[in-house]
Amino acid sequence: MGEKGVKQRFSQNDEFYSEARPRASLHPDATDAYSPSAAKLTSDVALFFQAQGHPLPAHSSAKSPSAINRFFNESSWSTRTVIVVIHAYILSQLLGYCPLGRRPWLQVIVDLTTLEKRGKFKAFASLLTVLQGKRGIHLVVLYLVVGQWRVPWSFRLYRGKGTSTPTQLALRLIAQLPKPLTQHYRVMVLADTGFGSVEFIQGVRKLRHHLIVGVRCDRTLTDGRSVSSLHKAGTQVRLTGLTLDVTIAWFSLKRDGQWQKRYVLSTRALKASPITWWGKRRWQIEGWFKAAKHRFGLHRFGQQTLKGMYRWLILSLTAYLLAHWAYLSTETASSSSFLDWAEAAEMALHQLLPQFAVLLLLLEVSCLQSLLHSQGFTIHLSRCKM
Repeated sequence: MGEKGVKQRFSQNDEFYSEARPRASLHPDATDAYSPSAAKLTSDVALFFQAQGHPLPAHSSAKSPSAINRFFNESSWSTRTVIVVIHAYILSQLLGYCPLGRRPWLQVIVDLTTLEKRGKFKAFASLLTVLQGKRGIHLVVLYLVVGQWRVPWSFRLYRGKGTSTPTQLALRLIAQLPKPLTQHYRVMVLADTGFGSVEFIQGVRKLRHHLIVGVRCDRTLTDGRSVSSLHKAGTQVRLTGLTLDVTIAWFSLKRDGQWQKRYVLSTRALKASPITWWGKRRWQIEGWFKAAKHRFGLHRFGQQTLKGMYRWLILSLTAYLLAHWAYLSTETASSSSFLDWAEAAEMALHQLLPQFAVLLLLLEVSCLQSLLHSQGFTIHLSRCKM
C-alpha cells in the first residue's frame, strides 16, 4: 500500500485494540496467528521485550538497524490484521470472564497523553502539535480495567485546533466499544478534569453509561454557587449547562508534597465514599502510561514515515499486553501486587519466542568467548533432536 493509502487509513482509524484475560495459560499460538513472518517479526517484537524503555533498532543484536527500519517502514505485512486478530482473541477471553456473584464492573478510563518528540518528521509534520507546552503526538487513549486485566483498548490522535477535540475523540472511542462487551459487564466511565465538560458528560449519558469524572472547584451550579462552596460530600446538584442532576464528592490527593482537594462528580446516585473510591481508580491509567513509555518505548520511535510510526506504536502496545499476559499466567499474579515489567517481558519472550531467546543467549556467549578463554573456560554447544 502506498504512503497516500496508509495516510488515509491512519486518519480514519487511529485506533488500537488490545489486551487481556484472567488467569489462563499463555499459548504461542496467540502470536503465530497474526505473525506475518516469524523470522521478521520475532526479532522486532523482542526489541520491546527488553523492557528498558529504549527499544531502538541500533540495540538489536540479532538484526541490523537498517533491516529493522525496513521492516517498520517498507515491509508489506498488514498492520490491520495484527490489530484485528489480537482484538478478537482478547475480546473472546474477556467475554469468558464470569466471576461468582454480581455482574462485574468494566472500568472504562479515558485520558490524554503526549509522546514528546524533537526534530523534524516531514511525513507526519501535521500531527506534531503543541498542547499544554508539550510538542509531540497527542493520543486520546481508552483503557479498560476488569479484574486483573489492564487493557489499552484503543487510541485516537488529537490533531490540533480546528479538528475534533479530545472530548469528541473520547466519545467516539467509548461509542465503538463492542456491544457484547458492554452487555456482558456493567460499565463505569472514568476521566479526569480535562474531560469534565457538559459535552462529554451528556455524551456519555446518551450512550447509556454512567461516569465519574473530575470537576473544577470553580464550576458553577444553577443556583449561582460554586462547587467549592459545598459543605457535605454526596450532595446532589445540577451544574450550569447540564440537563441532569449529578452527585458531588471530594477527596485529598498528595501532589508535590502538598495535599490538594480534588472534586469528582457522578451521574449515578451514590454515596460519597463510593464516588471517591471510583474517582481514585482513574489514576490506574497513569501507571500504564509510565510502563508503556519507560519500559516499552512507546514514545521512542524515530521512523520518518507515517506507516513506520504507526507500526511502532502498535508493536509497542502489543509487547506490553503480551508481557502483562505472561504475568497473569503465573501463580503469583493473584497474590502479588508488585509487577516487575522486566521480569514479565523476559517471561513473555521465553514463552512466546523461545527459539529467539535461545538465539540471543548464543549470541551473548559468542561475544564473550575471549573473556571465557582468558578465565580458562571453554564452552561447546550442540543441538539435539527433539
